[in-house]
Amino acid sequence: MTIRLYDTGARQIRDFTPLTPGCVSIYLCGATVQAAPHIGHIRSGLNFDIMRRWFDYRGYDVTFIRNVTDIDDKIITKSAAQGRPWWAIGYENERAFNAGYDILGCLPPTYEPRATGHITEMIEMMRGLIERGHAYEADGNVYFDVRSFPGYLELSNQDLDDLRQPSGEGETGKRDQRDFAMWKATKPGEPSWETPWGRGRPGWHLECSAMAHKYLGSVFDIHGGGIDLIFPHHENEIAQAKGYGDEFAKYWVHNAWVTMSGEKMSKSLGNSVLVSEMVKHWRPIVLRYYLGTPHYRSMIEYSEEALREAESAFARIEGFVQRVVEKAGGIVDAADEVPPAFAEAMDDDLGVPQALAVVHTTVRQGNSALAADDKEAAVARLAEVRAMLGVLGLDPLDPHWAGETDRGDDLHGVVDTLVRLVLEQREAARGRKDWASADAIRDQLQQTGLVIEDGPSGPRWTLGPR
Repeated sequence: MTIRLYDTGARQIRDFTPLTPGCVSIYLCGATVQAAPHIGHIRSGLNFDIMRRWFDYRGYDVTFIRNVTDIDDKIITKSAAQGRPWWAIGYENERAFNAGYDILGCLPPTYEPRATGHITEMIEMMRGLIERGHAYEADGNVYFDVRSFPGYLELSNQDLDDLRQPSGEGETGKRDQRDFAMWKATKPGEPSWETPWGRGRPGWHLECSAMAHKYLGSVFDIHGGGIDLIFPHHENEIAQAKGYGDEFAKYWVHNAWVTMSGEKMSKSLGNSVLVSEMVKHWRPIVLRYYLGTPHYRSMIEYSEEALREAESAFARIEGFVQRVVEKAGGIVDAADEVPPAFAEAMDDDLGVPQALAVVHTTVRQGNSALAADDKEAAVARLAEVRAMLGVLGLDPLDPHWAGETDRGDDLHGVVDTLVRLVLEQREAARGRKDWASADAIRDQLQQTGLVIEDGPSGPRWTLGPR
């Protein structure tokens, strides 16, 4: 048994060899809490939750660090615009992120450090980098001298001579415009901390290098994050950590984006879909299925149609689970081991799509057993399905998802099929301009407690308020 992972630095899939046998240490770049999370933000946490679960299944003792960046240019800008303390904005959104992780079934990290709680460690790292000739102070700022570190840009495979790294406001005194800020001199009205080089605040990149060092030591197994962090963030982390004397991460693992119309989901583009809004219209377990089952290195193009397909696919799994539980007369425990084909797929760079195919094949076998009234075979298949779904965080019988059946959501797939048949009749009436019939169908559906919304992709339904 060997887990294999795609290492961004090596640009190939590598056998995973832990630094300490039986243990794995993971650092994931977590939330920058300037705003509430959209599903693109949460995808990263969810992908690494699946990684963590698989390592745990394989018997590893997992230490999982997911940081919080609670001081940042965008947080400060929002603070000034809203007239609210920067820390209030950060804490509010940190809670929103944790609510998003929790509602989608992500296990809590081993530790979740905040950047502002580690200023001492950042000062120590900057002092060491200055002593080693990798950093310098200018006008109260502290910069990393990129030319002092020969391995700079190896992760992103760029040429330093072609690099254009823009300076932020107030970043004066650079020896080279490609040097990046580790510490930013204080400006009026901004939060600041005292250092040997004057009052100021940390740069984004320094935070993670210092926190990874504190919680995982000078070398650890896996550093993760979204592909948008490869440069400049992760490249600059490496320069700081290795310049300081750390060996740092042995493997670099990056997840792809959730896109809309081919663009990265981003608040700056106005195309984000907040988790808090999504779970009002879609069951959280369905949203986890939608975000977690594509391969972590594959882009997900957001669409309601794709979500409906995920909903239908999960309904088939869930229906099988419920039918066998009824047949067995009670809960069926998960098997001790997943099927070999599932394990083989997960060992191969967390091949969730291939692993999910094994789940669906097993469900079909179980349904055939039910049709043949073979209770023993059906129960055996359910035990395997529960073991596989547990690894993916998608077991509908897990206590985490228990509250989802409070409003009859266990029949959601059946109801969805029936409602869509009625909505097709309504669309046909609208197509022939029979507005009275179309309105009558809508009103009848609303009387049952459903809310019908007409959108660009067609009508959709949701349960109305209780």
